[in-house]
Amino acid sequence: MAGAQATPDKAAGLSIGSAIRDRRRGLGLTLQSLADGSGLSIPFLSQVERNLAYPSLLSLEAIAKALDVDVDYFVGVPTPGQIVCRAGEHDRIDLESPVVYERLSGRHAERKMEALRLIVPPGLAAPTIHREGEGFWYILSGTLEMTVGRKKFVLSTGDSAHFDQRHPYSMRNVGKSEVRMIWVGTPAIFKD
Repeated sequence: MAGAQATPDKAAGLSIGSAIRDRRRGLGLTLQSLADGSGLSIPFLSQVERNLAYPSLLSLEAIAKALDVDVDYFVGVPTPGQIVCRAGEHDRIDLESPVVYERLSGRHAERKMEALRLIVPPGLAAPTIHREGEGFWYILSGTLEMTVGRKKFVLSTGDSAHFDQRHPYSMRNVGKSEVRMIWVGTPAIFKD
């Protein structure tokens, strides 16, 4: 099976090539695995992912099947609910935790980051954890002590922190009122 070698509209090529590469990598597949599953050659698939070639509809269907998605996964426009979270409509994430978690980010399946609003009760000390990716905290109100590695920082309203979450980190509400904060991190942690 062969695909067209001409590159059409650059924006369309970028989004399809990137979507194919991201989906393949997200599934932990090599180009060889995708080639085996789709019946297309490794050089052609590599060109598609790098936006040097554009797949025909038949080739795109073969790629989609190998990646276990529909073709519109690569060419469809996300729905408004996958992009926009309206005020008052943020999903609360139910966890057995005194911290309240509300999703601020969109709901598209291949998102690479998560955005949450956290409400941390007074006196709460979270255990030390670490995980892959980056974390960004922005304090909306209250006072939060954070520890990253062996360093302690006190964050107050309007302060922010951006750090590599592979280092052990923890937080503690050191004030007498709840802390309201925004957490943005990679990779996304709450897959629906």
